[in-house]
Amino acid sequence: MKKYYISLFVLLAFVASSFVMHMQNASETVRHVVVFKYKEDAPQSKIKQVNDSFRDLQDKIPGIVDFEYGINNSPEGKDQGFSHVYLLTFESAEARDNYLPHPEHKKFGQLLGSLDILEDVFVVDYNPME
Repeated sequence: MKKYYISLFVLLAFVASSFVMHMQNASETVRHVVVFKYKEDAPQSKIKQVNDSFRDLQDKIPGIVDFEYGINNSPEGKDQGFSHVYLLTFESAEARDNYLPHPEHKKFGQLLGSLDILEDVFVVDYNPME
């Protein structure tokens, strides 16, 4: 019986430590949400160029662990003309902070300026909560 309790205790300790490690990693992760409002006359070819260039940053800048984007399809009508959503996941706030001044991120910003198709942008960062 004593062996049973020891085994149970070890198992519970392992589960608890795994949970704590998961929670620590989740709180270190940073989501970087970027939402663009393109000009009405923005050609789809230039928007595609932005999408592709934004996606390529994950291969050029360390610390980006995931990237996804999509086009707003909410029926609520609250989008204020913002149509394209980009979500980058960083391994940590430090990785996000290194991304912001990174030369490849700056090149991406220059591309956006040269294409002259953005009307507005907003950005929100957060740590996922569980």
